[in-house]
Amino acid sequence: MEEVLKTILENLVENQKAISIESKEADGKEIYYVKVAQDEEGKVIGRQGKIAKAIKTITKALGAKEGRKVEVVFSFKK
Repeated sequence: MEEVLKTILENLVENQKAISIESKEADGKEIYYVKVAQDEEGKVIGRQGKIAKAIKTITKALGAKEGRKVEVVFSFKK
């Protein structure tokens, strides 16, 4: 799942080195904390959050296919 997220994000942002993905398990879910450079947050969020929602939908669908619950949380580095 981490590789899928990284691939998607690398194609959205210019500064690929600023991408950071951490995963934790809580309450039976896999939670992925995604960080990108603050100046590229708009590219990840998209208009009205459409790109962020699409990324979350893709990861949830892939997780469900494997019988896992997945959540993605976005934050931005200063």
